[in-house]
Order: sequence, then structure tokens, then C-alpha cells
Amino acid sequence: MKFLILNSGSSTLKYRVIDTATKATAVKGAVERIGGKGTFIEQGASGEIPADCKTHGDAIKTMVEWLAKDNIALTDIAAVGHRVVHGGEKFTASVIATEKILDELESITFLAPLHNPANILGVRECMKTLPGVPNVLVFDTAFHSTMKEDAFLYGLPYEDYKKFGIRKYGFHGTSHRFVAREAAKILNKPLSKLKLVTCHIGNGASICAVKYGKSVDTSMGMTPLAGLVMGSRSGDIDPAIVATLCKEKNFTADETINYLNKQCGLKGLFGKGEGDMRDIEQEFATSTRAKTAVGVFVHSLVKYIGAYIAEMGGADAVVWTGGIGIHRPWIADMVMAHFAFLPRLKRLVIPTNEELEIAFECEKLLDKK
Repeated sequence: MKFLILNSGSSTLKYRVIDTATKATAVKGAVERIGGKGTFIEQGASGEIPADCKTHGDAIKTMVEWLAKDNIALTDIAAVGHRVVHGGEKFTASVIATEKILDELESITFLAPLHNPANILGVRECMKTLPGVPNVLVFDTAFHSTMKEDAFLYGLPYEDYKKFGIRKYGFHGTSHRFVAREAAKILNKPLSKLKLVTCHIGNGASICAVKYGKSVDTSMGMTPLAGLVMGSRSGDIDPAIVATLCKEKNFTADETINYLNKQCGLKGLFGKGEGDMRDIEQEFATSTRAKTAVGVFVHSLVKYIGAYIAEMGGADAVVWTGGIGIHRPWIADMVMAHFAFLPRLKRLVIPTNEELEIAFECEKLLDKK
């Protein structure tokens, strides 16, 4: 079966057509700068092709035109799979979209105000442009819905959790689930009998404790800002720092959150560039700031991995994925050196494929239907 996988952002539309029988990508592309000047569509090896897309609806229509040129008709598409960042507590598994479900999803956009509105917009435009094709919502948070209160509650009044939904949700769920399943194949053991620490390490980074196939804890929190030091995100900090930043930098609350998301992490520690580990790597041997940035980054990884091994009562393997996890093995070398006292702990490097995981979720739901 072929599935069209969409990731709809505020000004972008990334897409891929995947055949679950072969696990192959038939075509992929992206429409960028939607609504702005210089809008273009990038289609496979064809490069950048100008396309005037003022709205997401325009972008989807343009995408359909280019799919036709690649000999992919709408009748070939079994369903459209949408990546949705936040499902809150309402959506703990993938669902086929309806107007009622989208209305419910809109009621929790406060949990992901930068991402969910764009995700929902992409679904609604697909419903208009591709009538009759099912739309499947796959949530980044769903895999972590198996966490228990011990793991997902903060030390705040319980009433605030019940009234405002303040709790840990976790993200990168499709990636953690995919690499955990692949790890089981490599280890030749049922996933239900394994304890894994999965590390999705890129510009955004999170770690997950996967015990017997279920997420029991994860580093990101109510938002993707929490947890590890990341490319431009601070990760965990003392909450009182927010008040200090507001006072000393004359920030509003929103400006402080923007600062913690976009100016901190490796970017802030290194002091130049955008916090890309490739840039830091080039200066690691000669720059004190580069060494400091890497040291703080590695420390945060070691802390979470060690905590999760303890939480699960041991681990069979640490799984590395994401841009840094795959392409910067020297970072994993530094981290894993701290666990030399666990000689049976395996180290696996597995490229993630979130789009394929979304396609599998689509296939599973259609089979049930």
C-alpha cells in the first residue's frame, strides 16, 4: 500500500510517498516559504522549482500536480498520514481524522501553539483537496502515553495538572518507537523482553526509557524545551532563572521562552553560529568554548541515560539515532565511556525513519477499519 506522509509547518509542507510493502520512498519533496516571496517546491532530484503558493491549500494542490508528473495518481494513495506534534491526553493513539476529532484537537492547541495549528491546517486542506482519501493523525506524544504518574507528574499541585494539563508528555515518539522495534530485530529478541535507552539526538534531542516495548520515561516535558541541552534550546534549568531573565534582560514571559528555545543550548554555550554540532566539531581541538559546549552536552546525555538504566533496573542496549546520533559517533564514544562498568550494555546505531513509522500506523488503522 502507498501512503502520502505530510509534515505541515507554519510556512512549509514536507511530503513523501512510501510503499509499506517495499518500505521504499517513491517520491519526496517540500514546499517552502508558503505565503512569502520566493516560494518554491523541491521535488526529489529536480531541485528547486518556483511555485506561487500563498496558502497551504495552494501548496497541497501544487504537490498533487507534481505527484501526477511522477506517475503517482490520487487513486494510488491509500491514506494521507499526518505528523501531529501534540495529542495531549485526549489522543494516545493514531486516529482517522474527522471534523469532530479536529475540533477536539484544536481545543488543546495551547499545548503546542507553534506546531499544532499548522498540523491541523494541513489536515483540513487535504480534506478539501483530496476528498475521499482518509487522513490519519499520528501523534509525537502518543508513544509516551504509557508513562505512569510517577514519571509524568511535576511537583506542582495536583489540581493544576487536572485543570491545566500541566504534565510531562514527551516527543519524538514515532522515532523512539521505530528504533526500539528495529533494535529488537538486531538483538534477535522480542521487544517485550528488552530494556532499551533510545537516544534521538539531533538539533532537537530526547532520550526515552523503553521497558518491554513501552515508554516508561522520556527527557522532554510538557514542551520540547525540557530535558537535554540541544542545538538552541536550554533543556532543564532552575525555574527561578526565568524570573532572573525577565528582570535582568527586561524580557516578557513570552520573550523569555523564545530566548530559551532559540538562543541557548549549544548555540549559547559555543557563542556563535546556530549550535550545529558540525561547526563545533571543527573547532573542538582548539576552542575552549567548543570544549565547554560539548562537555555540557555530553554531561546531560550521561545523566539521563544513567537515570533511565537505574529506573528500568538495567538495560540491554543504548540506541543512537538522529543527526548527531548517526553522524557524530565521537559524541556517543564520549558518552558510552561512562558506562564501561556495564560490559554487557550494547551500543546500537540505527537510522530513524519517522515517515515509514507513520505509514505503518496508517496501514494498521486501515486494516482495523
